Amino acid sequence: MKINRIVLLFLLGLPGLVPLGVVAQTVNQEKPLGNATLQQVIDYALGNKPAIQQSLLDEEIGERDIKSALSGWLPQINGTGTFNHNFKQQSSILTTNGVQNLITVGAKNTSALVLQADQQFLNAGLIQASKTAKYFRQQYKQNTENTRINTVVEVSKGFYDILTSKEQLNIVNENIARLQKQLKDAKAQYEAGLVDKTDYQRAQISLSNSQADKKRTEELLKYKYTYLKELIGYNSTQEFTLNYAADEMEKGIVLDTVQTLNYQSRVEYRLLETQKQLQKINTSYNKWSYSPTLSGFYNYSFNYQNATLGDLYNTNYPGSVLGLKLAIPIFLGGKRTQEIRKAQLQERKVELDLFNIKNQINSQYDQAMATYKANLNDWKTARANVEISKQVYNTIKLQYDEGIKTYLDLMTSETDLRTAQLNYLNSLYSLLSSKLDVQQALGTITVTQQ
Repeated sequence: MKINRIVLLFLLGLPGLVPLGVVAQTVNQEKPLGNATLQQVIDYALGNKPAIQQSLLDEEIGERDIKSALSGWLPQINGTGTFNHNFKQQSSILTTNGVQNLITVGAKNTSALVLQADQQFLNAGLIQASKTAKYFRQQYKQNTENTRINTVVEVSKGFYDILTSKEQLNIVNENIARLQKQLKDAKAQYEAGLVDKTDYQRAQISLSNSQADKKRTEELLKYKYTYLKELIGYNSTQEFTLNYAADEMEKGIVLDTVQTLNYQSRVEYRLLETQKQLQKINTSYNKWSYSPTLSGFYNYSFNYQNATLGDLYNTNYPGSVLGLKLAIPIFLGGKRTQEIRKAQLQERKVELDLFNIKNQINSQYDQAMATYKANLNDWKTARANVEISKQVYNTIKLQYDEGIKTYLDLMTSETDLRTAQLNYLNSLYSLLSSKLDVQQALGTITVTQQ
């Protein structure tokens, strides 16, 4: 029998249905961070944060969608096989010289194996896919860029927050050291009968409060480290340290406040522009979607028929067809008109989104710049207050040691100094954060493709 040879020929068309390869998606291997700078922490986040990896996966998924849509331009080859057993064969009347004869058509058993290739020449949907491919790729990359920019801002603020807390902890430790000495001095004076017990008790209360502040700051610092790990995609059970210096934070506060706002610098604005281009193409597609469709086809068939099932594949009656197919839509109940109008309305919505985001960018920029300038003034004031508070404390400390000032005056000056130092750190963090907000509003934060 020829059945094995026929099946083999039929299977020749199947390799196109089998994937040629599998692309493995790999993620960056986690590297431990030790004594990391801000740039190193940002680089780690850009390579390991799940949100960024998901954006990159979206790019790959989008690329597959684009290639899938464009594959319609390539020949589409399909194979089909059929087998029929006619329990009652079809009959037909044949008229010869006015005499009608009833004849049986076909065979008891029939089978066909068909290989067909189709090729699109003119298709509105495929033309749309070709035009939109560029903009879809652009949109996926812009989404990833937006995620990266937000990551840089969030990680930088988290980094500065930890540094601020560590500096606060240093201030609290210095305060505790001063209070421990004051407590020791007050106790000695009390035991010598020079002062009453209240100075010693006040020193104890102040020391206890400062120790409680230290505990609170240490616990919050643990959380801030955990939060930063979350931001950068770091293993929460693995430790890491930061490389920082207080003067380095001060060096990063300078900002050019006369920069011109450019909407094109904002990735959110460019995303809407990309969406507008896609919507324009969609409107054009709806105008041309009911244009004629032209395609070609070619098929080759292996046809078998026999009254006996066992002899079905003994004889082949092959057939082959080459042709063109032209489809022209004539009337679809007004669907084309409604789809075009709908696409035009959606295009108008995008234009309104562009108008609205311009206002939002202006508002965001003005708010960020105003906040930065206010925080800059607060920082300068706080820095000056620290120097004055130090001088006041040192003077009152000398006067207290000489018995001129009371312990209450010393406590007040010490409290003023600690408050001034903490206010300075808080204003410095606020200033650095507002600078990042201004840079984000201007669209000047750039990221390197990992």
